[in-house]
Amino acid sequence: MVRKLLAVCLIWLAFGANLALAAESVVIKGSTTVLPIAQAALEVHMKAHPGVNISLSAGGSGDGIKALIDKSTDIANSSREIKDKEITLARAHGVEPVAYTVAIDAIVPIVHPKNKVNGLTIDQLSQIYQGKITNWKEVGGDNLTIVVVSRDSSSGTFESWGHLVLNNARVTPKAQLQASSGAVVQTVSKNRYAIGYIGLGYLNTSVKGLTVNGITASAKTALSKEYPVARPLYMYTNRQPAGETANFIKFVLSPAGQKLVAKEGFVPLIAEEIRKPAQKGKK
Repeated sequence: MVRKLLAVCLIWLAFGANLALAAESVVIKGSTTVLPIAQAALEVHMKAHPGVNISLSAGGSGDGIKALIDKSTDIANSSREIKDKEITLARAHGVEPVAYTVAIDAIVPIVHPKNKVNGLTIDQLSQIYQGKITNWKEVGGDNLTIVVVSRDSSSGTFESWGHLVLNNARVTPKAQLQASSGAVVQTVSKNRYAIGYIGLGYLNTSVKGLTVNGITASAKTALSKEYPVARPLYMYTNRQPAGETANFIKFVLSPAGQKLVAKEGFVPLIAEEIRKPAQKGKK
């Protein structure tokens, strides 16, 4: 009898240990724009909590939200708000999306460093991306054909650009579609004729950022909304998070986490915004 009780106790101890291990794992999927923030945060968080295992992958905001709906991720990174139709689908699967604003981003149009154009208006950018302006000389540049580089349709940055710049008009079918912001930077840096757009955190010396409506993208102009192509960045969870998922979100929103946001080149939230989860979405 004692042996049986001991065996039962050992089984329950093992079961409890497995549950504890499961509770220490967090899966994060989604936006390539939010990727550097999540990567920096998980490295610091895991170092401070050695027992926590956080896996991170990026395929686009749409993929992250789909994974949240499919219950294959704990956190969905997104550079856009969840759509109403995605909320409806999520609820049909027993998922209640809750979004946390983790940073502010400015989407920056970029060109090759040798391009003499330094700025464009929203209207010029819209016409370029619709294929109505096709030569750099039409906007003060050299007599060169414009090569349009865009994110692909699974990207939240693609959707934000389409909403803020194109007013939901279609991108020219001649656009070269890229799967990540890093790929956009690489493509534009190697093509003197090209124009692309990226999150502020991806801007580096291999490309030149353009002003938009005469405004330079910066933390100050993004927070003040003076820069016209700024948007929040999100982490979505299923309902209010618990356990290590909650701890990770809390860390990202903490002063230490927001310092990492700034270090990665994005715009940290002002203090009173840190505790405000964003709700609702757009169609």
